[in-house]
Amino acid sequence: MNAPLKDHAVSFEPVTLRIEGMSCASCVGRIENALKAVPGVADASVNLATEMADISFTAPVEHGALVSAVEDAGYSVPATHTEVIIEGMTCASCVGRVESALNAVPGVTQATVNLATERASLQGNATAADLIKAVERAGYTARVVDGGSQQQDEDAARKDREQAELQRAVLTAAVLTLPVFVLEMGSHLLPGMHDLIMRTIGMQWSWYLQFALTTAVLFGPGIRFYKKGFPALGRFAPDMNSLVAVGTIAAYAYSMVATFAPSLLPAGTINVYYEAAAVIVTLILLGRYMEARAKGRTSEAIKRLVGLQARTARVRRDGKTVEIAIGEVEPGDVVEVRPGERVPVDGEVTEGESYIDESMITGEPIPVAKAAGSAVVGGTVNQKGALAFRATAVGGATVLSQIIRMVEQAQGSKLPIQAMVDKVTMWFVPVVIGVAVLTFLIWLVLGPEPALTFALVNAVAVLIIACPCAMGLATPTSIMVGTGRGAEMGVLFRKGEALQLLKDAKVVAVDKTGTLTEGKPALTDLEIAGEFERNDVLAHVAAVEAKSEHPIARAIVEAAEAEGLALPAISGFDSVTGFGVKAEAGGVSIEIGADRYMEKLGLDVSAFAETAARLGDEGKSPLYAAIGGKLAAIIAVADPIKETTPEAIRALHDLGLKVAMITGDNRRTAEAIARKLGIDKVVAEVLPEGKVETVKALKAEHGKLAFVGDGINDAPALAEADVGIAIGTGTDIAIEAADVVLMSGSLRGVPNAIALSKGTIRNIKQNLFWAFAYNAALIPVAAGVLYPVSGVLLSPVLAAGAMALSSIFVLGNALRLKRWKPPMVSAIGKAPQSGRPTTSDTSSNVRKMQRDAA
Repeated sequence: MNAPLKDHAVSFEPVTLRIEGMSCASCVGRIENALKAVPGVADASVNLATEMADISFTAPVEHGALVSAVEDAGYSVPATHTEVIIEGMTCASCVGRVESALNAVPGVTQATVNLATERASLQGNATAADLIKAVERAGYTARVVDGGSQQQDEDAARKDREQAELQRAVLTAAVLTLPVFVLEMGSHLLPGMHDLIMRTIGMQWSWYLQFALTTAVLFGPGIRFYKKGFPALGRFAPDMNSLVAVGTIAAYAYSMVATFAPSLLPAGTINVYYEAAAVIVTLILLGRYMEARAKGRTSEAIKRLVGLQARTARVRRDGKTVEIAIGEVEPGDVVEVRPGERVPVDGEVTEGESYIDESMITGEPIPVAKAAGSAVVGGTVNQKGALAFRATAVGGATVLSQIIRMVEQAQGSKLPIQAMVDKVTMWFVPVVIGVAVLTFLIWLVLGPEPALTFALVNAVAVLIIACPCAMGLATPTSIMVGTGRGAEMGVLFRKGEALQLLKDAKVVAVDKTGTLTEGKPALTDLEIAGEFERNDVLAHVAAVEAKSEHPIARAIVEAAEAEGLALPAISGFDSVTGFGVKAEAGGVSIEIGADRYMEKLGLDVSAFAETAARLGDEGKSPLYAAIGGKLAAIIAVADPIKETTPEAIRALHDLGLKVAMITGDNRRTAEAIARKLGIDKVVAEVLPEGKVETVKALKAEHGKLAFVGDGINDAPALAEADVGIAIGTGTDIAIEAADVVLMSGSLRGVPNAIALSKGTIRNIKQNLFWAFAYNAALIPVAAGVLYPVSGVLLSPVLAAGAMALSSIFVLGNALRLKRWKPPMVSAIGKAPQSGRPTTSDTSSNVRKMQRDAA
């Protein structure tokens, strides 16, 4: 686990390490002795219950030495996931430098930096202090994310302050730049302007005024470029700020010489370019401001999720109901919720009945029935009834908090497509500086007179137009908007890579039970013989089956209970091995079993022949019931197909995908379901351990494969698939093994997820094409390649405008994903026509996420 030491980051402040593998007090002693033996360690105290080691020092100690001491003693320091906010990044080259700095910290096994979210995601066991120092040495500032709504509020406030500061800077720069632009460019563009200036203040005083105003622009609102750009040059790690700083200072310095020491310049080259320096700073500040606004919009999904969190809760304490801050609610508190209010935290209903709108969690619009024992989720909206519930998860342990973290991690992840961009941008700025120098020298040596002026102007244009902002924003902004849009639909990408891989899927393999079907046997068919009454037959059959533990029996009993039928008292219950069951109720005999049992009793079942044939075609095994020695009914119990499954299969076919079903059921049942749903391939009678081999075979036959499942036995197949998709109401292990989680438990989330993947990657490719094509086309133009042919040169001012527009275009294109429409619109919140509430519930998913947090 311990990474090789790549620098000399050390710790002198007390450190806490998490230790794994301890089992008794002797383990504690061994680890303490191992840590105390490290030179520089003053004391080490290990707690077996908390599995933590508190270490103090007499001298600086490398973090890796502590980890090595623990591992050499036979124990381990687990890798942890850390989120760090990075401030000061401006372009893609910054990302590469911060990543390199973080990856060099001892104990870091992987570091991923995202320009759009301004966060670094790290795996390993490095200390927060070492991470922050590494970022600061690279020229940026950092702080570790501690989670919770307070942190999110602070982040939002910080970004609002930055945006307001940029707005002030743009306005100030614009007010100061306008006179400079009018004085200089007006002389060239407006007839009589030059004469007016000469008659009033004169050209020299015009230059003095331009110098004063430009100085105010560059070293007022524009000082940020020089504070960051020149130190980056000094570290031999130039970034976008360096390009702007060098370009504008070159134009400014040249103009100063022309203004105050013109004799130093060759004849014919005495010109000023104050307006270029001032306008460039103003335009780039405007671009930064528009980027900040657009980046704020890319994270609106997170903001909306955070906004769903209640601020207060009514809690019963000491016999009274008091309203307290949400952060003060503790597990075990009894919380009251009135009609129309948001549920403040996760819990289990103890009193009352109501319907709750859980669309923010599942994407499903139909309210969910809640009664005693039902799980409720913080952030969901109570409808008409009043409820009281016991809090089971609060703070960062709630489902909503975990969804926010999951979305943030997906938004901060890097897709495989980003690897190529990272390689290019790491070298991009140094190459651009080289191209600018080469441009200057070629124009100086080979250019027409005044060669020095042409050389300066074209070199500055190259520096300004080649900013890699658009490249750095192309991928992460689309990921942010795409994953946020997915969260709104109840599709959570646990791993960002799935967003890219899912679009290449050729086949979707699905488990049957719990995925295509409800996962629970139910009474599907009950036909009554002529002289009997339906409710009476169901009540008597259910009364007998209530004595059995078989799942089929349980389904019949639940059907009778759902209809509110009173079950008669039963006596003489007996199980007839291989045939069925029998009992008496009020002196009337009742027998239930297969057709052979009826034949044994001498009863003719031919009256139900047509129904039995239909049930057989549907893969159902019919049962028969006899009451008082007469054939009374034919019964079928099956695992019913979910209402949403047929339309989901059609949507997958519409996307050009093949659908395969993998099940342990008998082939006849499986093929009957496949025929009904239009499934392309059936693999039946597969043992749990055979699912992985089946997935491998399907991948070999069709190509990239997405597997959808919900059970414990699906976990290996989910891991083996190119993309594993777990039904959110499934088991903990299945969800943990998956790359994508469907919170609603509905299969229709699969075509939505695949279509979203296709749309997001298409959007990223559009962004990358624009970013690279823009630079490939305009850098040569800025360098002056068109001048020999057409006499066209690109002004540095136009270059600055084009550079700003390239970033705005990329951000605007990414934001189009906010309006993306999924193929199955009903999954994301269109109100149902009937408004009929559903009785399904997200209890298993709630409890799973609570266990994750614990």
